[in-house]
Amino acid sequence: MASAAMQEEQVKLLGLWFSPFVRRVEWALKFKGIEYEYVEEDLTNKSSLLLTSNPVHKKVPVLLHNGNPIVESLVIIEYIDENWKQNPILPQDPHERAKARFWANFIEQKITEAMRTALVTQGEQQEKVVKELKEAMEVLEGEAAAKLNDKTLFFGGKNGLGYVDIVLGWICNWVEVIEEVGGFKVLDPQKQPHIHKWMANFVEVPLIKPTLLPKEKMVVCFQMVRQAHLGLAAKK
Repeated sequence: MASAAMQEEQVKLLGLWFSPFVRRVEWALKFKGIEYEYVEEDLTNKSSLLLTSNPVHKKVPVLLHNGNPIVESLVIIEYIDENWKQNPILPQDPHERAKARFWANFIEQKITEAMRTALVTQGEQQEKVVKELKEAMEVLEGEAAAKLNDKTLFFGGKNGLGYVDIVLGWICNWVEVIEEVGGFKVLDPQKQPHIHKWMANFVEVPLIKPTLLPKEKMVVCFQMVRQAHLGLAAKK
């Protein structure tokens, strides 16, 4: 339950409904019990607030805390964790915290970015990225096999959800859609059983389940994203 002091703080999140990066930040805020105002952005007609808050990249998510902007989802999550001490997201032990950051960066660089590239490419370029994605998933499966068991359901360990879970959580709702739209397959229950078991547990977490998006609506949206990028690439 948010304290009175927390309620007095002004917390605003600039987002986009289908962005996995925005959803991560929402999960972190909900995990901490922080009250916030959500502002949906139109990236085809960006608000002056977004442009002034994130003048470098001009994209979401942007967290405004008492008017001060913080950008980039991983940076925002760490800021939330450092500023609001209840329900820690990152491990308290320095070594475990460093490992969590390593795996979060691995997920971001080897899976999240590659999945986005696979969505908007085709032919040999897409095949190369999908091959790299499958290799990255195998590495992550190895970590999941070592970390997770019947008693430890999440990467956060015995305390439940943690940093790696929040960073990786988007795959539960987005990967199937991106695979369908992009015409490729990365996740395989036979090859990544521990990741799939983790996914099944993650989507049942009470604070996560209500935030999952309808597949049909997402398919339409990502089809438009793919077509737009392929159209631009064809003109070059």
